[in-house]
Amino acid sequence: MPLHNGSIKVREFIIGGFETTKRPLVVGVVILITYVLAILANIVNIVFIIYDRRLHKPMYLLICNLAVVDILYTSSACPTMIGVLLAGVNTISYVPCIIQMFVFHLGGVMETLALAVMAFDRLIAIGYPFQYHSYLTNVRTLVLTYFLWIVACGFVAVMPATVLPLPHCSSKLKYSYCDYAAIIRTTCVDPNYYFNMITIIAFFLSFFTFILICLSYFWIIVFVKLSSKNDKRKMGSTCLSHFIVVTCYYCPVFIRTVLTRFVVLTFETRIGLMIGSILGPPLVNPFVYCLRTKEITYKIFKIFRKVEASQ
Repeated sequence: MPLHNGSIKVREFIIGGFETTKRPLVVGVVILITYVLAILANIVNIVFIIYDRRLHKPMYLLICNLAVVDILYTSSACPTMIGVLLAGVNTISYVPCIIQMFVFHLGGVMETLALAVMAFDRLIAIGYPFQYHSYLTNVRTLVLTYFLWIVACGFVAVMPATVLPLPHCSSKLKYSYCDYAAIIRTTCVDPNYYFNMITIIAFFLSFFTFILICLSYFWIIVFVKLSSKNDKRKMGSTCLSHFIVVTCYYCPVFIRTVLTRFVVLTFETRIGLMIGSILGPPLVNPFVYCLRTKEITYKIFKIFRKVEASQ
């Protein structure tokens, strides 16, 4: 692509998303505390699942994968935002910014794929309980998980592939971290074509995964209606954790999409919604599965009892 007359050589980007924030220290501390809690909670889940052989089952492997995705997703943007708000470091080099963009969107894509596979897992567990362990073995679950990561990387690779050849006319990012929209807006080209291309990909992924989740829950409801009262309670308890996690992820996404399209939002409100959608699910997910999963809850209480006994 030929260089534009006004193009510049960008060695680092200026992050301008928090320039109008009234209390940056307060916002930074809140983000830092939430981020640390989310990381610690997800690490605890991963450690419990890895070191307890009784939890080496398909459902827990998928929970472990979701925890890894949550750590990746929130860690892709939060350190940059914390650095801007608390340390005043409002610049990021070009290559790390491109890497951050890739990792951030990879986490978002993997979040939707992971939730869709977990819904399918619950459908098999409830619809075919006796064949469940023969259909979904640990090996098949791991292979499926690796396949999803490869697919997600393939979709997200489109973003750096389109951004890297473009000339830049500005080095200032509109938002609070490196994402595709912010970087495209610094280029010298008309961004509409590039936005539309990514919107089509994002719509395809979101629509496919959301429909898969909805269909899974539709058939789960059908199976529940045909079951006895005791089985209904067990099935409801089995699916409640996943339903909460799905709601916590998709609600902020839909709210942000609808409000952005049909309501005139202030810049600060948009930034707040984006931060909430990044921090919310990674913080909620591990606590939901810790409290709603008997094996993990029992493991936590057992550790606390040992600590109390030692004192």
